[in-house]
Amino acid sequence: MKKVFLLSIAVLGFAFTSNAQDISENALGLRLGDSDGFGAEISYQRALGENNRLELDLGIRDGKGYDGFKLAGLYQWIWLLDGNFNWYAGVGGGIGSYSFDNVPDGVDDSETFIFAAGDIGIEYNFDIPLQLSLDARPELGFGDFRDDLDFDIALSIRYRF
Repeated sequence: MKKVFLLSIAVLGFAFTSNAQDISENALGLRLGDSDGFGAEISYQRALGENNRLELDLGIRDGKGYDGFKLAGLYQWIWLLDGNFNWYAGVGGGIGSYSFDNVPDGVDDSETFIFAAGDIGIEYNFDIPLQLSLDARPELGFGDFRDDLDFDIALSIRYRF
C-alpha cells in the first residue's frame, strides 16, 4: 500500500510539473487598443517568477496641434487555462502628459496626469516565440485632462525571448 501511495504522489507530481505555464523571461511588442486617445503602445513584459510578471506600456501620440505620452506599469499574475492558453490579472498605474498647440498665445493647455489601472486578459503562446493576447484595462485618471474612469480593450502581439 505504501508503494502505491508513493507511486501515486510521483505520478501526480510529474503531471503538475508538465502542465506548468510557459512564461517567457522577456516579451516585446505592440499593444493595439484605444488607450484613451494614445493609440498603439510599445509593450514590454518581464517575468518576475513562475507565475507573475511586470508589464510596461508606452504610448506616444504626436499629431497636428497636439502631442503626448502615457506610461503604464502593471504587476500581473498568470494562471494556466489549457495547453498554451493562459489568463492573467494585474494592478498598477502610470503617468502621462498631453499638450495642445492650437491655443491662443499665452495660454498653457498642457496637462500631466496620473492613473490607477487594473488588467484582466487571456493570452496564447505559440510554439514559435510569438504571443497574442486580448485584455481589458480599466483606468481611473486623476488630473484635469483625465479625471474619469476609462475602459481600454486591446489586442497585443509580442516577440518572446
